[in-house]
Amino acid sequence: MIDIHTHLLPGVDDGSPSVAVSVPVLERFRQDGVTVLVCTPHLRATEAARAPVERYRAILADLVEHAPPVPKLVLGWEIMLDAPGADLRAPHLHLGESGAALVEFPRMSVPPGATQEILRIRMTGVTPVIAHPERYHQCTPEIVQEWRSVGAVIQMDSVMVFGSSAPSRLARKLLEEGLVDCLASDTHGDQRNLRATRDWLEAIDAHEQAELLTTINARRLLNREAVLPVSPIPVTDRGMLEKLRGLFMHRS
Repeated sequence: MIDIHTHLLPGVDDGSPSVAVSVPVLERFRQDGVTVLVCTPHLRATEAARAPVERYRAILADLVEHAPPVPKLVLGWEIMLDAPGADLRAPHLHLGESGAALVEFPRMSVPPGATQEILRIRMTGVTPVIAHPERYHQCTPEIVQEWRSVGAVIQMDSVMVFGSSAPSRLARKLLEEGLVDCLASDTHGDQRNLRATRDWLEAIDAHEQAELLTTINARRLLNREAVLPVSPIPVTDRGMLEKLRGLFMHRS
């Protein structure tokens, strides 16, 4: 598996505060089968030109020295689109210099002109990867489809599959309609992971979708390749959902 959205770069944002916190999470991810992990500290689009690239590279190098050899660690960012028009073309702003930039909207809301801004970014040659659309207020499958139609890749937080809240219901709806391209943990040094959601997908016989969502499409993004379509996943068995929610809590 490949995780393209994590906050394990220590001491730089609201994620892991230290190497001592990050390393056990990385060891657990190794045991889960994660082979590549992108550290994506928060960055505002208005500060992209002043991103502390060299300092964060040094922090990453120190983490690598203490971490297990697998997963391989690379640097990226989670860029908040706090104002339109930011230039995100610099390779160091991308997920492992891949040409794909992980972006989010401020205040967990869909702002006016969101689709136009996503299209603008795509027209500059950058692939916008929209982080956790299920968490944005007023977001709908129709809005997500609109973003996809202008070239966005959709990343859903894996833990959202298991909840009963409105964001979790939207997350499952997006899976049911085939509107998710990849899953990521969005771990902040906590118990969030990819393994439990992959296990759930396997348990409902969504084997092909599990591989696409947790490995293949993330690899393709990092290799500058177009993601592959993920077939709709019928999420209708509430008993299975409860069983796998229990699995997630047990693993936590």
